[in-house]
Amino acid sequence: MEKKKIILTTAVAVVVVAGGFWMLGGPEGKSTVDFATEAVTKGNVSNFITATGTIEPVTEVEVGTQVSGIIDKIYVDYNSVVKKGELIAEMDKVTLQSELQSAKATYDGNKAEYDYQKKLYDRNRKLHEKQLISDTDYEETVYNFQRAQSALEQSKAALAKAERNLSYATITSPIDGVVTSRDVEEGQTVASGFETPTLFTIAADLTKMQVVADVDEADIAGVEEGARVTFTVDAYPDDVFEGVVRQIRLGSTNSTSSSSSTTTSTTVVTYEVVITADNPDLKLKPRLTANATIYTLTKDNVLTVPNKALRFTPNKDIVGGRKINDCQSSHKVWTLDNNTFTAHPVKIGITDGSKTEIVSGITENTPVVTETVVKGAMPGMEEPFAGEGERSPFMPGPPGSNKKKNK
Repeated sequence: MEKKKIILTTAVAVVVVAGGFWMLGGPEGKSTVDFATEAVTKGNVSNFITATGTIEPVTEVEVGTQVSGIIDKIYVDYNSVVKKGELIAEMDKVTLQSELQSAKATYDGNKAEYDYQKKLYDRNRKLHEKQLISDTDYEETVYNFQRAQSALEQSKAALAKAERNLSYATITSPIDGVVTSRDVEEGQTVASGFETPTLFTIAADLTKMQVVADVDEADIAGVEEGARVTFTVDAYPDDVFEGVVRQIRLGSTNSTSSSSSTTTSTTVVTYEVVITADNPDLKLKPRLTANATIYTLTKDNVLTVPNKALRFTPNKDIVGGRKINDCQSSHKVWTLDNNTFTAHPVKIGITDGSKTEIVSGITENTPVVTETVVKGAMPGMEEPFAGEGERSPFMPGPPGSNKKKNK
């Protein structure tokens, strides 16, 4: 067993050494160095930010009740399609009807008292004008009439309230839509105290949805109403949905995040951005999580180069016998003609992470070098090699990289 292990270890070592010898070229120089190029083309470039949000119906109404009681009947369920004014539930009306009858009896009694006091007032007013009754008797008549009038108005208001409370026991849909939530069951008691209990939630139109996304304070300045948005949901990872920024809410939200490795915490300020989107096939369902890309700036039909072309820098150790004509510029691209690398200073614009806008410095269809490719490193393989290493196209080159070189 020990002998077999030694043999396997030796075999692996031989393969590794042989592979390294092959990759480095060996004495016979079997590996070759080549350089990949891509043409400068016209295209569209966009700046964007990302945010996470929740999908919600554009119009959603919570249906509640303003009176306490027992739910007697429920006529709808989840996903029921309802029309405005349609009966969706009823509460037990026995107590409310009793309160209405009591209010009606009180009103009738006060109405009779008012009618009597009004007739007495009218009669005594005429007698007082003819000085046939004393001032004291007349003033008492006026007082009694005003009290009867006040009591009638009070009982009238109480009767109207009792009638309205009874009407609240019949619950109808306030809009056309679909029931997305049902929070009660038949026989359940609901109590309307300081807040109205929610019985149902109805969405107006599920073919029109919105994403309420939380945008970081560092990114909110670039977001504008009408901006194009694309987003995905985990339920349909291969589908990309289109939307438009409809509203940027001024109210901010503060949340605190902390690191598990430290005791420090950070306060994150975000703003809600409302994105509208069409949902004709009803794939987007309420409360799904959306990963949104908000395009803050888009330029169409501009010259572009791959970002790796701006990161490429020829290295004298890999160019072989080729010459290098460098230039002084923070941003440059390279061409390879007649075994000579030539640097072209360029002015760049915006980037989308994979390609960058070229404002000036090079013309369309010019092939620019993007990377170094070592051929023959291993049988059947080509290995890209990025010259002096990759760097951001928006960062200046290393010290001394702008000095002109003729190799």
